[in-house]
Amino acid sequence: MDDAAELAEHQDDHRHRDISGGWLRAATFGAMDGLVTNIALLAGVGGGGADREVIILTGMAGLVAGAFSMALGEFASVGTQNEAVDAEAALERRELARHPRAERAELVARYLEMGLTEETANRVADEIGADPEVALRVHVTQELGVSLDDKPSPWVAAGSSFVCFAIGGIVPLLSFLFGSSSLLLGLGIGAVGLFVAGALSSRFTIRTWWSGGLRQLLFGAIAAGATYLVGTLIGVGVS
Repeated sequence: MDDAAELAEHQDDHRHRDISGGWLRAATFGAMDGLVTNIALLAGVGGGGADREVIILTGMAGLVAGAFSMALGEFASVGTQNEAVDAEAALERRELARHPRAERAELVARYLEMGLTEETANRVADEIGADPEVALRVHVTQELGVSLDDKPSPWVAAGSSFVCFAIGGIVPLLSFLFGSSSLLLGLGIGAVGLFVAGALSSRFTIRTWWSGGLRQLLFGAIAAGATYLVGTLIGVGVS
C-alpha cells in the first residue's frame, strides 16, 4: 500500500468518539443515578407497604429533586474545576515570566523522560519558548495534565446530567404511570433499564456490553435490596 492510499484509509477509519466537553461522564452518571435512585426509592416505599399513588409521588419527587441536584452539582463542580485550572494557568504564566530558564529546564527534563534525545528535547523546548502563549499551553498540559483549549462546559455537564437523570428516573415508574400496582413489575422494568444503560455506556469503553450491563444491574440490585429491607423493617402508614 502506497503512502497516499494509506493516508486515505487512515483518514477514513481513524475516527474517535467525542468524549470531550464533560458530557459523557455527566450523562452516564446522571442516567445511572436516576435509575438506581428511583429503583431504590420504589423498592423502599413499596417494601414498606405504600400503594400505587404514594409510589408515584415518591418516584416523581425523587426524579425532580435528583435531576436538579445532579445538574446543579455538575455545574458547580465543573465550573470550580475550570476556575482552578485558570488559577494554575495564571500561576504558570507568572513563573514563565519570572523564571524562564528554570521552566525551560523542567520542560526539557519531561521530554527526556518521554524518551526524546537531549538534542531534540532542547530544540523543541526552544521552539515552544519562542511563543509565550504556546509555552503557557504546553507547560500547563505537561505539568497539570489538562488543556486550556478543551475545558469541559459547565452548561453541557449540567444539561446532560439533568436530562439523563430524568430519563433514568422515569423508567422504573412507567408501569405505575400506566396503571399497574405491581412493585415487582416496576422493579423488573427498572432492572432492564439498568442493564440497557450499562450495555450502552460500554460502547465508550473496552468493556463488553454484557459485562457493562451486568455491572450496573448488580449495583442497582444492591441499592434496591438495601432500601427494600429498610422499608419492610420500618413500614409506612397510609390512611
